[in-house]
Amino acid sequence: MTARKEISYSEAIGEIEEILTRIENEELDVDELSLKVKRVASLIRICRDKLGKTEAEVDKILKEMDEDTE
Repeated sequence: MTARKEISYSEAIGEIEEILTRIENEELDVDELSLKVKRVASLIRICRDKLGKTEAEVDKILKEMDEDTE
């Protein structure tokens, strides 16, 4: 079993934008549309998770900086 490369936030956003453009331009048939909507939902979950982790890291760093100045 091979490990899947974790998609970056930028890659996920780019893929979402690409899919949305194809939807807006009516380039997808009904079967493909369903799959792409599921993919977008998955990418949105990935982005939310990455944003949450980044926010927690930034908060931790800022807290440590505040403690260092006290």
